Amino acid sequence: MKLDEIAVRQMKGVSAQKEQELHAFGVHTIADLLDYFPFRYEDYRIRNLGELKDGEKATVEGKIMGNPILQRFGRAKTRLTCKIAIENVLITAVWFNRHFLQEQLVPGRDIVLTGKWEQHRLQMTVSESEFPDKGKARSGTLQSVYSVGGSVTQPWMRKTIAQALLQYGPMVEEILPVELMDKYGFMLRREAVMHIHQPDDIMQGQAARRRLVYEELFLFQLKLQAYRSLNRKRLDGIAHVVDAESIRVFSRTLPFELTDSQKKVVNEILIDMRYPSCMNRLLQGDVGSGKTVVAAIALFAAVKAGHQGALMVPTEILAEQHHRSLQKLLGGVGLEVALLTGSLTEKKRREVLAGLQMGLIDVIVGTQAIIQDGVHFRSLGLVVTDEQHRFGVNQRSVLRRKGLNPDVLTMTATPIPRTLAITAFGDLDVSTLKERPNGRKPIQTNWVKHNMLDRVLGFIRREVEAGRQCYFICPLIEESDKLDVQNAIDLHIQIQQAFPDLRVGLLHGRLSTADKDDVMRAFSDNEAQVLVATTVVEVGVDVPNATLMVIMDAERFGLSQLHQLRGRVGRGEHQSYCVLIADPKSETGRERMKIMTETDDGFEVSRRDLELRGPGDFFGTKQSGVPDFKLADMAADFGTLEDARDDAADLTGRADFWTGAPYARLRDVLRKEQLFQGELLD
Repeated sequence: MKLDEIAVRQMKGVSAQKEQELHAFGVHTIADLLDYFPFRYEDYRIRNLGELKDGEKATVEGKIMGNPILQRFGRAKTRLTCKIAIENVLITAVWFNRHFLQEQLVPGRDIVLTGKWEQHRLQMTVSESEFPDKGKARSGTLQSVYSVGGSVTQPWMRKTIAQALLQYGPMVEEILPVELMDKYGFMLRREAVMHIHQPDDIMQGQAARRRLVYEELFLFQLKLQAYRSLNRKRLDGIAHVVDAESIRVFSRTLPFELTDSQKKVVNEILIDMRYPSCMNRLLQGDVGSGKTVVAAIALFAAVKAGHQGALMVPTEILAEQHHRSLQKLLGGVGLEVALLTGSLTEKKRREVLAGLQMGLIDVIVGTQAIIQDGVHFRSLGLVVTDEQHRFGVNQRSVLRRKGLNPDVLTMTATPIPRTLAITAFGDLDVSTLKERPNGRKPIQTNWVKHNMLDRVLGFIRREVEAGRQCYFICPLIEESDKLDVQNAIDLHIQIQQAFPDLRVGLLHGRLSTADKDDVMRAFSDNEAQVLVATTVVEVGVDVPNATLMVIMDAERFGLSQLHQLRGRVGRGEHQSYCVLIADPKSETGRERMKIMTETDDGFEVSRRDLELRGPGDFFGTKQSGVPDFKLADMAADFGTLEDARDDAADLTGRADFWTGAPYARLRDVLRKEQLFQGELLD
């Protein structure tokens, strides 16, 4: 029996309650338990006083030199002190609320202390202590530290994993082929698993982590590269036959001329669409770079080739915005564009579903309602997903299966460095829009403190008197609609009082779809001059006459979100501005404000955001587009990620990978993935 087939309940000491708590950590089998890696180590190796730095946590060994002194504060708080001789230096050891140790602190007795060292006072605040004459439990070792909770404690987790290593460690199977083991000089997997949990020293733990990080990234890349390799070999997609002249004629109907960047990307997409294998392309571009127009041309080409198109987005407000945009762009040339979201009436939903199945609807725009059961197309030729990082490979595949292998174009306004995009989204070809559409001016960004709000209100007045409009954004303090809405309501009242002669709109997530439409329509038509809103306007709202974005408590937002919000202005011919109102308390918060005022290049903002927050927060660990790795860090381990990508691409490009005995274990790994079942491998 394999380790991933043995339930964790089989381990001695794992009760029914512990089993349920382990399940919450994603630990169901012995394999899961052994792969539940520590995130750091506690260093209990005994150090010399001379090598310690002030404020450092360390372990030292000495001899008790005097009687302990106990002080009491109130009913339950105590301070216990004792003089300890270490290397002929007399230090003071301090324990808080450990009065029961008083009787054990006997002069002349050896003791091991772990705690915070205060150099200037020759004092250690002790967090843990032990006596060598009772047997050493921790001192002299590195102790793994795990993510735990509930009744699952650090000692229990260490003991349970140690028992699993002893009982099942020899059964750990090798995954990597010999050629890669030799190439990088990796230790065997069973050795790496043993040493990452119980390293003899830091070097051994680092070597184990290096091997396991590579393995994790390699398997991730292998899935992406295998999917890409198989997809390109299969010529069972749709070869869209569209003459270039019809595309040129349609392009001339657009309200503006395409940029060189847009023309280049459109050509890349149309070349892919004409080929009989399925297109799988990522279109990334800064806010306001014109991705929607590119998608409209691709959808037009699909319809002209005799098929239908679908655009899937993560939110209803974005779906409604895209629906309006595509109706303007495609409706004028005779294409039928419909909307499908969860809030449609049952009657309207039936009409849309029937229109799709009969081919009366050319392009459908919607949320994940598009991939629900009961949605059928006459001939789906192109799938476009917007804000693609919010959809995983599996979700994109579900939509693809709504047709006979349609082409897929995924878009994002969260630009990331090209090399990272190619690596993170390895199953996709990457196209990038860098230019602003013609006539767009850079947005001037300023950071002010809250005490300058009156000056900001004066600036709003001047912009409105010039015929322009303003967004006023309040922050999302918690994941709570109620709190979010209350903030918006309070701010709305404040702005109304400041501008009693203006119409001030209010937009937040708890409004009905009809009310949101009414608010946005009033703002779009300049019936409302100021719009107070929550982050629902982050994506999908396009009002060219709005030239001023004011963001309250801007330090509460991440860099990428601030940049997304800023991108709601600067979409017309007039000079636009973004004002960040913030009193950041942290250095990171101040750095964010500084970066926003220094650049409006989304790729540069994205790079700096990645540096400040790390990839987990940057991509969002809850988003399914990028995995939440157990060990790997996509920024710190980027070199390893590139090696893993190259190795995976090399292997999957070989004929013997799909049939050769040395790669049987890797093919088993692929078969367990939903995307690689059935005909893709068999």
